[in-house]
Amino acid sequence: MTGARLLAERLCVDLGGRRILDGVSVRAEPGQVVGIVGPNGCGKSTLLRTLVRILRPASGSIHVDGVEVESIPVKQSARTVAAVLQDVTGDFDLRARDVAAMGRAPYKGLFARDTAADERIIDEALRMVGVGDLSDRPIASMSGGERQRVLIARALAQQPRLLVLDEPTNHLDVRHQFDVLALPAALGITAVVALHDLNLAAHFCDVIHVLDRGREVCCGPPEEVLTTELLAEVYRVVASVRPHPDTGRPQVNYDPGAGRRDFAGGGLVG
Repeated sequence: MTGARLLAERLCVDLGGRRILDGVSVRAEPGQVVGIVGPNGCGKSTLLRTLVRILRPASGSIHVDGVEVESIPVKQSARTVAAVLQDVTGDFDLRARDVAAMGRAPYKGLFARDTAADERIIDEALRMVGVGDLSDRPIASMSGGERQRVLIARALAQQPRLLVLDEPTNHLDVRHQFDVLALPAALGITAVVALHDLNLAAHFCDVIHVLDRGREVCCGPPEEVLTTELLAEVYRVVASVRPHPDTGRPQVNYDPGAGRRDFAGGGLVG
């Protein structure tokens, strides 16, 4: 599968009379994994919801493979772009397989049944996230991590070329965090992923965008973006950043107590 090319330029989003995103641009080349990081309230989720057309920008543009997304019918767009966002509710009276099967909707008529090909795609999506043996389990009986993996399976069943993930590692144990974040590269698809864990972002992302208070602070490869200076400026924490001894990727090591000492005058201590 070939990844899509994403170009979002100078996005501004207003909610409740307040500017939440202010001139943010994101570029993802085919097959790239692009990370979106920043402190709580920086605009990560708003950016991702704008990319998948849940929110409409006040200004700016979004193109996928050179086509303005607003010009593409929603059902057609869903064959290219899939998303797993936060605060997803509902579906709790359904089986895991029923939820994953929703990912085939963009390819079907209103009352069309799943074909044998659909069934194979659904089975493979469930298997890829490690819940193939739970396909007949009700979502309501699952743990938070199991539900999260089923929602990711639903997105994979869409066979997207661009995958948008908002904190996909929430509720997942360490092994499944690694497995889920490795999926875009393994499938050859483009991904835009919002993450809190900077070490996961450093390992799995080709490019990282750092947001703060709705604006982009910087972007680039992890080794250029993740610096002690940036962590102090944006996150107001003291940390060292060194190459991982095995992977060479940046590894962030925090000093939890230093933040209270060094930033006490800046409003961290309350």
